[in-house]
Amino acid sequence: MWRTRVVSGAVAIMLAAGSTGLTGCSSGPAMPSITVFAAASLKAAFTEIAEQFKTDHPGVAVEFNFAGSSDLATQLTEGARADVFASANTAQMDKVARAGLLDGEPVPFASNTLVIVTAPGNPHAVRSFADLAGPDLAVVVCQPPVPCGAATGKVEDLTGVRLNPVSEEPDVTDVLNKVTTGQADAGVVYRTDAIHAGDKVATVEFPEAAGAINTYPVALLKDVAQAAPARAFVELVTGAAGQKILHAAGFGEP
Repeated sequence: MWRTRVVSGAVAIMLAAGSTGLTGCSSGPAMPSITVFAAASLKAAFTEIAEQFKTDHPGVAVEFNFAGSSDLATQLTEGARADVFASANTAQMDKVARAGLLDGEPVPFASNTLVIVTAPGNPHAVRSFADLAGPDLAVVVCQPPVPCGAATGKVEDLTGVRLNPVSEEPDVTDVLNKVTTGQADAGVVYRTDAIHAGDKVATVEFPEAAGAINTYPVALLKDVAQAAPARAFVELVTGAAGQKILHAAGFGEP
């Protein structure tokens, strides 16, 4: 009887240990991941591109940091770690390059054009960029260092029209949100953001925007933990599959 109990107890201990071991094996090592710093205007397109990437590379996760390109460049130059940087203009990419943080040359992969957005139906009858200077119109734009803000400033220089915005936002997404929530009458955003907003806004195109088109570059960063998958993500963005997604989102050729 005593011997039977000992054997039974040993079996129970072994089963418990085996169960614990199986649980440990099932959790396995952490899934490798790449971190992508990307302009806020890329959020919808890059989220879709990431789904394609995860299909092509099922063992690799993609983590994003979407924000204004100037904020992202500052984070990187101040020590933030990432594998890929996609900027909404070349100026912010150049800032990261001057800090010696790029692994190779940036690759242009898309372009974007400014448009005006208003509440649905365009209740204030905004028809042109000059209309945004009206004294009774609450207008929001991006901050000057942000690519969409720099482009807006360029249009002001080209037209001689000076805006008096009620706020300058840190990225184009915040400008769009101010309009869609009724906190502003109009805003200057990218065409892609207006398309993504759908019937939440009315879109007004203006010819002067052609003089302030932003080119988007993407680059691999130095000393990345997952160089091969990071490079594969850049190749997906610049390749046929990524370009198809970007064009469907409203981005132009680089």
